[in-house]
Amino acid sequence: MEPSLRQVGQAVKRLQWRHQREANRRLAEVGLSLAQWDVLRNLEEHPDASLHLLAQLSFQTDQSMGALATRMIDRGLLERIDGPGRVVRHRLSAEGERLRRAGADVFDAVLAESLGTLAPDDLATLLRLLSAAADA
Repeated sequence: MEPSLRQVGQAVKRLQWRHQREANRRLAEVGLSLAQWDVLRNLEEHPDASLHLLAQLSFQTDQSMGALATRMIDRGLLERIDGPGRVVRHRLSAEGERLRRAGADVFDAVLAESLGTLAPDDLATLLRLLSAAADA
């Protein structure tokens, strides 16, 4: 029987929920939330990102990203640096980088328990299909 679009969508959402729930639980053990680790990860991948871009990359609103960045600065995970004009940029502090690496290990372990069980060819196919659907 051919799966319905709803069934496929639900399977994607179930996997996403599994990843989020387990990552949040394990990241808490190293002192991070999933939202905080996502900001650290995105800032490492996009070192000159504005708060607006970080919000987009982290699936947050500009307002929630601003509040999160302020809390992360207060915790010593991020540092503010002046950019051109009135632009303010952020960078990882040494502690932010340490926790980013620890969080990456945690998140990699979470993904290995689900996606890591797929054969490499299946994983490549899944990536191609999900990317095509996201770009449609």
